[in-house]
Amino acid sequence: MTAAQQVSYAEVLRVWREADAIPAIEHAWLFDHLMPIGGDPDGPILEGWTLLSALAAQTQRLRLGLLVTSNRFRPPALLAKIATTVDIVSAGRLDFGIGAGSRPSVPAARREYDAHGLPYNDAAHAVASLAEACTIIRRLWTETEPFDFQGSHHNLTTAFGNPKPVQRPHPPIMIGGRSKATLRVVAEHADLWNHTGEDLDDAVSRSALLDKYCAEIGRDPASITRSIHLPVSYEQPVATREAITKAGHAGFQHVILGLPAPYPAGVAQWVADEIILKSA
Repeated sequence: MTAAQQVSYAEVLRVWREADAIPAIEHAWLFDHLMPIGGDPDGPILEGWTLLSALAAQTQRLRLGLLVTSNRFRPPALLAKIATTVDIVSAGRLDFGIGAGSRPSVPAARREYDAHGLPYNDAAHAVASLAEACTIIRRLWTETEPFDFQGSHHNLTTAFGNPKPVQRPHPPIMIGGRSKATLRVVAEHADLWNHTGEDLDDAVSRSALLDKYCAEIGRDPASITRSIHLPVSYEQPVATREAITKAGHAGFQHVILGLPAPYPAGVAQWVADEIILKSA
């Protein structure tokens, strides 16, 4: 994962091109923020979906996505069209990451909504909106006739998606979040679930809760891949490898490694050699 803040397009492109040539690295990710949440608060930051489409056109093999899209930023029908375009540009390599949006407890993230004139409703509203968005987006990706949607948070008239994504029935849906309400949305809609990885014990307990919610709706919990974000330490690769091993033993087999900027020369090969291959 390369968070596109405090870095240039050329720097991110260099890392992704390097990673694309290394089979041990299977997927690459951006994040979805409009203002920096680390470093200089007025520093440079690139818009996630635009950048993802550019990187999709510059790579051939990597699966790619945003960890994760803020459902607060874009209406779901527009987001479905954007994601379809990226799936087409990438020839079917998109993993569609989405979440309810930044937590109110993160002031550095909250400010970007006010700065861009975007509404910021409470958590209950955000999660309910996310559930409706997942339904709308999947229908736009799969239904062959226009449809109306009347929800509590979104209303569409004669909605229709054309073209469809390359992937059938649709790109895998990853939902990020840990709240009980979000996990219920995960149980219903997600193919992958991502935990931030800040607290492995919490990740394990939330994964067990997700199992429970899946059972309640008759879904096999094993049908949802457990994903975790882990920061990379250039100075202490052993610590990163140990974190990967612990996460694997806890049932998290989809690992997203967060690379701190600036990115050293040859960082993708270093990650493969010092982190991934030595963790196998």
